Amino acid sequence: MIVKIINKSKNELPKYETLLSAGMDLRANLEEPILLKPFQRLVVKTGLFISLQQGYEAQIRPRSGLALKKGITVLNSPGTIDADYRGEIGVILINLSDSDFEINTGDRIAQMIIAKHETIEWEAVDKLDDSVRGDKGFGSTGV
Repeated sequence: MIVKIINKSKNELPKYETLLSAGMDLRANLEEPILLKPFQRLVVKTGLFISLQQGYEAQIRPRSGLALKKGITVLNSPGTIDADYRGEIGVILINLSDSDFEINTGDRIAQMIIAKHETIEWEAVDKLDDSVRGDKGFGSTGV
């Protein structure tokens, strides 16, 4: 699949870091460094604009290393970029650690996965078909 992209940043285009990677790293595009304080959240711009085909979305997810080692994650994970959005990709980051975290231009802040999705139509009914699980949820299958 080919996706049209405009790159207004000084960074290279997102790319797969290994042959079997599902996500491509997104990099910060900043005028000056940002200090993300504990429990602070903000949108970090990437300088990237994309045009996806109908039936696809871009999912913005945390980078596992940043989450584990620094407590930095994507607040609305996964964030969704819809196929009809043409604005700049921004990543909502939150610092869940007890230390300040500095973000600089070029830092890899999140990952993006392009995923196919279905568009559905609802069928209103009075009863759903039975299943083994039924209405049991919230841990009903055990720990």
